[in-house]
Amino acid sequence: MGPTYIDHIVLIIKDVNRTTGFYTHFLGAPILKDDFQVAWKIGETKLFFGLYTKEKGYKPNDKDSYSLNHLAFGVRSIEELKKFESILNEAGISNKGIRLDKYGKREYVSFDDPDGYRIEFYHRPVE
Repeated sequence: MGPTYIDHIVLIIKDVNRTTGFYTHFLGAPILKDDFQVAWKIGETKLFFGLYTKEKGYKPNDKDSYSLNHLAFGVRSIEELKKFESILNEAGISNKGIRLDKYGKREYVSFDDPDGYRIEFYHRPVE
């Protein structure tokens, strides 16, 4: 038996307002926002962005100060992928357009958020 969904993801950021403005373009209004964090709910998954603070006693190599290779939001159709590409372009968010993954099987659009995290919209049709 294994997990059936991702419950939540937490990413450490530098600026709550900048992150909120960026992600609101394609995730809509957050479910939570205060001076220290912002969060959205995507399907069953909650995505939290919180500030790194020395006051909380974080140390280099602490699990709460790690980075991330990339985060991929799933879409079920090429039409959805094209819509998200348009949203990014209309918001002035630099991206590389729709590309084929390194396996030559799935299309995606990648871009970086204000803190340098790589984000993707990844096409995975219902199988």
